[in-house]
Amino acid sequence: MHIADVLNDRMPTPNLPSWLRRVQRHVLPLGLLALVLTLVMATAMRSPLKDDVAWLLYVARSWLAGQRLYEDLIEVNPPLIIWIYAAPSAVAGWLGVAPKLIAAPFFATLVLGSAWWSACLLRGRGPLFVDRVPVFTAIGLIMLVLPGVEFGQREHLMTAAMLPFLCLTARWLDGEAVPRPVSLAAGVVAGLGCALKPTYALAFLVPEVIGWLAGRRVLRTAPVVAGIAALSYVALVALVCPAFFERAIPLALALYGGTDVPPLALLMNARVLVFGLAVVWALWLVSRHLLSARTSFTGRLYLILIAFAAGACCVYVIQGKDWFYHQLPATTAIVLALLLWAAEVLPRATMPMRRLAPATVLAACAALAFAQANVDRLRPWIEEAVDPDLSTETRLVKILKHEKAKTYIAFTEWIGLGFPVVDDAGVVWASRFDSMWALRGELWRTRRDGRAPAEWPIRRWIARDFVAGCPDIAVVDTREGINWVGVLVASDTAFARAWMNYTEIARFNGLRVLKREGPGCAGLPSRRVTASAISAP
Repeated sequence: MHIADVLNDRMPTPNLPSWLRRVQRHVLPLGLLALVLTLVMATAMRSPLKDDVAWLLYVARSWLAGQRLYEDLIEVNPPLIIWIYAAPSAVAGWLGVAPKLIAAPFFATLVLGSAWWSACLLRGRGPLFVDRVPVFTAIGLIMLVLPGVEFGQREHLMTAAMLPFLCLTARWLDGEAVPRPVSLAAGVVAGLGCALKPTYALAFLVPEVIGWLAGRRVLRTAPVVAGIAALSYVALVALVCPAFFERAIPLALALYGGTDVPPLALLMNARVLVFGLAVVWALWLVSRHLLSARTSFTGRLYLILIAFAAGACCVYVIQGKDWFYHQLPATTAIVLALLLWAAEVLPRATMPMRRLAPATVLAACAALAFAQANVDRLRPWIEEAVDPDLSTETRLVKILKHEKAKTYIAFTEWIGLGFPVVDDAGVVWASRFDSMWALRGELWRTRRDGRAPAEWPIRRWIARDFVAGCPDIAVVDTREGINWVGVLVASDTAFARAWMNYTEIARFNGLRVLKREGPGCAGLPSRRVTASAISAP
């Protein structure tokens, strides 16, 4: 929506030529979106890939090459994200280019496609949604800029998949009959989006509960189809990838709690998110009559957005991980709700300004808090794009290339020391795990239960992977408070013998870089890592 459209009722504007109105409504918004898209793509392609995204692209590429998910490659996420990432991985392989050069435009296409579809579903539902292009631009800008370095994460794609469904939910809550083909399509996409992160089923259900409480008791097509799509996906995974249920889920239940953060600490670290949620609820309570002044649909959409945000906030706390991308679904819904409130309420306020002023100040404070937090997240991403040599990942890549390394491993819980370093340096990763998270989980279980879980001998697996892979370069992260190498040396004599062949060649940013000296590990001939060698029990 253009601001002139909002002000027309109270501030008449001179008639403009039709071509100038088209420029105002279409060319300027699309030009702004194209500019931001260009900047985001340039930043994503020049800076190191986000570690989780880089790892999953590596897993997808290895899976396409014949390795077995959850056996040769240990991952605890459901396979749908790997199947999705297989598309840009395959194209990058065919073209012989870096995966991120294909992945970034691929992700942008998905989220902008969702933004356009959502704008089409909102079209004509009140003065705010007369024209699709400005609405598409607003949603697209938020979906492009808000994730920052987390661009393409599972939560980012899941949120994009949910937006059309939320638009249809608002139309249902407003009493509108939705065409069945549209409901079918939105339901399938939402169901698969939820399948990316099944814990977000709660956020999916909260808007439905709101509708039922409002008296909309008719069982509608979209959520039924979404449920069928999700259940069909579960059946498909059980059929073609049973190792996910047999290995990944038990492993995650046994060890993933080692990185949990207490709920109170989570809420403190996510104070901007909590504040934003409180603000949008408060705005609803004090100005819901204004949100529905011209059409009830705007108020319904606002309510659905904050209901989804509340459910997503609950999921964030339940997951227990202090990672920003777990906040992304709730943050996106809150920012969209703030934008909707500002566009609908501020230009049409009929109450005295002194009564609206507190709500306006609250909304401004929330918007500024989100903006500041996003700037803080974007700054290092942009700086690394401007000067890639600033990043730790780039320095490691240069060392690997200088040493002509073929195999590599990093003893750290930070996935970024492994990925995207492996892709950018063209080396083989000498482990079935992406980092030491599983070893931390085993140590956590040992402290909690007094013994390590016998069914998950993580130390032995990592040690044997190391001996089998005999990496040319190994990095040790000394910043994390856990002596990973010391734990492995004390646990496995073969690893201890192999480690004696490594000599430190560099030290920076709390990292020790070691090079293997001699022909192999522990006097054994060096071997190239293969799926069978890495996954040997």
